[in-house]
Amino acid sequence: MCVMLLGIGAFPAGSFASQAEHGQRVFSSPEDARQALLTAVQQNDHGMLGKIFGPVATELEPGDPVEQAMEFEHFSRHLSEGTDLVREGEAKAILIIGSKKWPFPVPIIKKGETWFFNTEEGREEILNRRIGHNELLAINVCRSYVEAQREYYNMPEPDGAQLPKYAQHMISQPGKKDGLYWPTKTGEKESPLGPLVAKAKEEGYMQKRNDVKHTPRPYHGYYYQILKQQGPRAPGGKFSYVVNGNMVAGHALVAYPAKWGVSGVMTFVVNQRGRVYEKNLGPKT
Repeated sequence: MCVMLLGIGAFPAGSFASQAEHGQRVFSSPEDARQALLTAVQQNDHGMLGKIFGPVATELEPGDPVEQAMEFEHFSRHLSEGTDLVREGEAKAILIIGSKKWPFPVPIIKKGETWFFNTEEGREEILNRRIGHNELLAINVCRSYVEAQREYYNMPEPDGAQLPKYAQHMISQPGKKDGLYWPTKTGEKESPLGPLVAKAKEEGYMQKRNDVKHTPRPYHGYYYQILKQQGPRAPGGKFSYVVNGNMVAGHALVAYPAKWGVSGVMTFVVNQRGRVYEKNLGPKT
């Protein structure tokens, strides 16, 4: 399934939190439910979306504001391409979205004399699509990281020092080349992580923030951190990659979900050998 359809499938749950506690809106027919959704999305009315999808939607927030915004944009764009309703019996209707006739995972269900979007029934499908997308991307980021470290190590004096070494940061400090990414001018060779950062910028992930603490931000539902040592279970046992302030003995990266079970499940680790390992560390990840 293409990424675009994944974007529709994982609807922007974070948009729904503000009004969900007031209860879920019900409708006289599936057509009324469809029209209410179209109107709310067209008007960017997140409060109304909260009422339409109900309290369950608040549990589906991915923990990644940029991802939420992209999901909403994808959802809105495909809704604008057209919608249909397909009845499945007397008490269920499926909303068909976009030019590729994609079935929305949240069905419209009849209870008594009214209809509503059964977000609970669509929960598993929504999470599976988002998590699958994010985990595949996390694996690709891990692989890109290994290539970037290899390039950094082989570059002539990337930070002005004479010793070949690995980068200890993803992003270089201002005015330095001590990380895998640094800004370049037109005509200059890109930094090792330049292509990935350029893509992140296009998606809105590199916007400046006003927060003083500079807390980590997820990328497509995952946090990434360079490790400067390996544990006792790794090949060769426990030791530091850093010698006399330089990371020369190896390198590693860990990728873990911003919100376990919602933005991702597996935690990934990769080192200089290039093999990506994965493990489910559970809700306390």
